[in-house]
Amino acid sequence: MTATFDFTGRVAVVTGSCGALGSAVVEEFVEAGASVAACDIIDIDSEDSQLDPHERVTFYQADFTDEEAVEATIQQVLNEYSRIDFLLNIAGTWRGGEPLEDTPVSQFDMLFDVNLKTMFLASKHALPELQQTGGAIVSVSARSGLEGGEGDGIYRSTKASVKILTETIAKENLGSVRANCVLPSVLDTPMNREMMSPSDEWVEPSEVARVMQFLCSDAAEVTSGAAVPVYGEA
Repeated sequence: MTATFDFTGRVAVVTGSCGALGSAVVEEFVEAGASVAACDIIDIDSEDSQLDPHERVTFYQADFTDEEAVEATIQQVLNEYSRIDFLLNIAGTWRGGEPLEDTPVSQFDMLFDVNLKTMFLASKHALPELQQTGGAIVSVSARSGLEGGEGDGIYRSTKASVKILTETIAKENLGSVRANCVLPSVLDTPMNREMMSPSDEWVEPSEVARVMQFLCSDAAEVTSGAAVPVYGEA
């Protein structure tokens, strides 16, 4: 059985849109008929970008760790589309490999900025519009954020915080905005293939994108504050 969604007339804001997961999310929402405001700190024309141009995608280059940039970008989206229905918080990164006593403060600051502050600022400035449209927020936590581990404790802490902030947004917006997060493990991305030996158990970004699509749809209208596993057999 194939599930399909119709987001015609809806507007989705996607952060981290030039990455493997972000670009997959953009593609899935476009295929469902949505207009997409694709946001990233790197340019869509960069060699590092995996995002393809599309007539229903408007690209906004912005640093989502900078509140003024986030506020301005959300306003630009509203000027273009007059509404926001979905916020997909994809922006994020991974660093690890060192025990806590050897981890520099700069790495701590960077991980919390990219993984948590971007989610906080995007949600903060999109929420007033989402409250008007009865919209949804879906953010990216991680399976590893459910417990401590060796060498990447700061990363795990940021992803645990994404889950807690998701639950907070859900509780603060009962009846108006649904907020959920997904918990990936290892995704099948070019970067992960460079760092690790590929495995058939890895999950495709498009598979995670479709779960995020479901969480924005009316089929998930009774689901808010959830942390949804998307790690398959990985």
